[in-house]
Amino acid sequence: MTAAPAGATRAAPFFRSRWVDRPAHARELEPTALPAGFRSAGVAAGIKPSGLDVGLLVSDAAGTTSAARFTSSAVIGAPVAASRAAALDRLRAVVASSGNANVADGDRGLETARAAQTAAAEALGVEVAEIGVAATGVIGRELPRERLLGGLERAAAELAGDAASFSEALLTTDRAPKRTCLEVELPSGAVRLAAQAKGAGMISPAFATVLCFLETDASVAAPTLDLLTGVTVKRSLDRISVDGQLSTSDTVICLASGASGVRVEAESDDELALGEAMDALLRQLALEVVGDGEGAGRVGRVIVRGAAEAVEPAARAIADSPLVKTALHGADPNFGRVLQAVGAAFAGTPPGHAESGPDPSSLPIDLEIEGRRVVTGGVSAALDGAELRALEQAVSGAEVEYLVTLPGDGGETEVFFSDLSHDYVTLNAEYTT
Repeated sequence: MTAAPAGATRAAPFFRSRWVDRPAHARELEPTALPAGFRSAGVAAGIKPSGLDVGLLVSDAAGTTSAARFTSSAVIGAPVAASRAAALDRLRAVVASSGNANVADGDRGLETARAAQTAAAEALGVEVAEIGVAATGVIGRELPRERLLGGLERAAAELAGDAASFSEALLTTDRAPKRTCLEVELPSGAVRLAAQAKGAGMISPAFATVLCFLETDASVAAPTLDLLTGVTVKRSLDRISVDGQLSTSDTVICLASGASGVRVEAESDDELALGEAMDALLRQLALEVVGDGEGAGRVGRVIVRGAAEAVEPAARAIADSPLVKTALHGADPNFGRVLQAVGAAFAGTPPGHAESGPDPSSLPIDLEIEGRRVVTGGVSAALDGAELRALEQAVSGAEVEYLVTLPGDGGETEVFFSDLSHDYVTLNAEYTT
């Protein structure tokens, strides 16, 4: 393990949620460490009033492969548009900035994103098509181009073999950087896997999330890396909600330098082991985003089982419900709010009811909270005083789990979500000022 500086406080374990199993073949390194072949830097360019706000992540290996996922929103930022047009299977570097999302600025915004690609390519001696860009922050304001390019020039001169300043340059309303580095023992040898992310608000992604960058020094063909990225993002970063809002700028980019010399072949034990490590890393990272939700204090997990077409809308309705989220915040076991959210998700034609008209019977829902059955077949349990107090105690922890069973079978899903506090309203009411 990389040694910590003298007098430094060792970081808390990365894998600390009961909902994520640390892979036995993965060992935590210093969270700011990078895999072989990577360098990064972050600088203060004046885009934000204070703090680091321009970051550069680079793979020095000419044979680097990559994969990417972006927001599915119909309104996208210029950096997303510019990155989508790049060579997404062979990116060599990413320019990331915070404080201004570069959204809704028309041709001027797109020209700024492309100027960053060109400047980075010239500074690094690579093709423009090998540069990805990402930005986060306020929507609808011009991103100061000269500040961005000046910061990029300084970041290129300060590249180093760790991700400390780069991960800090991603932050907006985040309380702290979200980052980790693992040493992963594959059957063919040891590789490193690292990630840096930001996200606290405007979180309810669809096939991507926030800003998240992954690096490995394994040698992975682009189609295999794309498959691993897609599968693990769908099981992690796509399963979270802070406020039910889909961002204009969600970007996930994964880079594989191959600098370890360990080759991961498709459909091999190496691919399986690397995929397991990526899955666990991204699931924990996703929980870090939820736990850092603006003003958040607790994290909920809702699991829904039932008809395949019903589980996703039910889970999203619960996770995005302000009533459920405020109950979670107050450690209030008011399960009526969960029932209401499910009912609203299927207004008109509930699963298992006739499509020809309304069914007079109520939807037969089963609901458990922290393993305690509180509703069976749509009928609430008669909890005595002791049982109610035990339930109140159960929902007062940092993590609270809800299990909903709907009519039908063949489907199961989960969503992780944050509570909703007074601080969320205060922060977002004052965000642009």
